[in-house]
Amino acid sequence: MTDPMGGSAKDEVTALARGLAVLKVVGDAAGPLSNRDLADATGIPKATVSRLAATLVANGYLRQSPDTERFTLGPALLDMSTRYLRHFDLRSLARPHLTALAEFAGASVHVGVRDELDMLIIDSIRPRTALITSRIEVGSRMTIATSAAGRAYLAALPPADREDLLGQIKLASGENWAELAPRIMAGIEEHARLGYCASFGEWHPHIHALGFALRGPRGERYAVSCGGPAYLLPRETMVGRIAPRLLETVRQINAEMGISAPAAG
Repeated sequence: MTDPMGGSAKDEVTALARGLAVLKVVGDAAGPLSNRDLADATGIPKATVSRLAATLVANGYLRQSPDTERFTLGPALLDMSTRYLRHFDLRSLARPHLTALAEFAGASVHVGVRDELDMLIIDSIRPRTALITSRIEVGSRMTIATSAAGRAYLAALPPADREDLLGQIKLASGENWAELAPRIMAGIEEHARLGYCASFGEWHPHIHALGFALRGPRGERYAVSCGGPAYLLPRETMVGRIAPRLLETVRQINAEMGISAPAAG
């Protein structure tokens, strides 16, 4: 199976993969974790976890509380995230267009990248004119299977990559797949027909959103969501008024990157 970065399982360096697994568990936790907590959550032997954690602390990726000997994320990760955003070319190119979309729609616009079966929000734009917007922040997650942005990302993948991701979603969803699959397939068809995907209360019962996909200058893929409270952005407003402007925004961004039409694969 191919991983999201284009490598394969046989290329994996075990120690690095284990260190990253530790970082992910700490990042997802509601509070500081001990070595035992990390061993239980990752399945890595406690002695190995202890060495990994010590290495991560020494390099600033984890912080250890001297009082409790538990771990939280360290400042080196913030520096790395800042460097990522600084070199994120599409963000600077697209942001003026996405800001204009947010102001026109009176809706929040969020840009995400894939992280396993979620879209991880890396930029969030709120219109100055709106009194109430969504509470999605940078670092929040949207599930690929149920969010408008996630389904747009899925629909825009090359067929082989799409099938691979669908297989992962099917495996993770278990008995819910029978109910989820028709909705995902409808979203893929919707994207092919309209150029965007819609989620009217599915990802969150009180949120309406339209999603579309973008490709960066080096071929990297992003998903964008435009939405907000359902009572302020009813379905007819989203489809009749905001969708045309959204498609024009996509056209403008692609034109600046020298792409004549949205890339679907």
